[in-house]
Amino acid sequence: MKFDVLTLFPEMFEPLKQSIIKRASENNLININLVNIRDFSEDKHNKVDDTPYGGGAGMLMKPDVVDRAYNSVKAENAEVIYLTPQGKTLNQEMIKRLSKKQHLILLCGHYEGIDQRVIDKIVDEEISIGDYVLTGGEIPAMVLIDSVSRYVDGVLSNESTDEESFSNGLLEYPQYTRPEVFDNIKVPEVLISGHHENIRKWRKEKSLENTFKKRPELLDNVVLTENEKNYIENLKKEVQE
Repeated sequence: MKFDVLTLFPEMFEPLKQSIIKRASENNLININLVNIRDFSEDKHNKVDDTPYGGGAGMLMKPDVVDRAYNSVKAENAEVIYLTPQGKTLNQEMIKRLSKKQHLILLCGHYEGIDQRVIDKIVDEEISIGDYVLTGGEIPAMVLIDSVSRYVDGVLSNESTDEESFSNGLLEYPQYTRPEVFDNIKVPEVLISGHHENIRKWRKEKSLENTFKKRPELLDNVVLTENEKNYIENLKKEVQE
């Protein structure tokens, strides 16, 4: 998968040169190309912004500069995503869908945003990472690259993504490793029993319990078996008592 990132601050993307994303890049599973929008300014001072018509605080990124930056990486199969608080909130289903694309162009706004005319012209989808405002789209772009890359074939094992939080609509079960006893607390006996069916059942129950305690609203969108519904009802009774 190819990511073209249109940004005024390419140096902010250094964290993507570490760990799993670094290895994925080295193995040519993903390609992250940083495009400095400022390089496409035709102003002698490399100016990329101007005051908004109608007045107001801050500066807006100029449409012609953004358009030239976009045209430098434009491709028929590319989807253009504008990172903005006004977009749809990024979730796991969106991440899985975007991971099937071959080419994403990520547009990072800054200052007070971008002239609406170029947004209307080139953007296919607007995405937010939450209901709050950041100084620019660079951090959301990194979040999107990291989360989407994990679902690109070969970046992680299928098992890693199949059993994590949100993969089945629920939060993940608790995890444990060595030492077997830490601070006088022992790893749950079932996990060292070697009984795979009991381990599977325990993990599913703990996943339900985690979701019920931390994100109960997620249960409204999950299809549960009768046994799982009864388990949730028992958890509710325990809380009421």
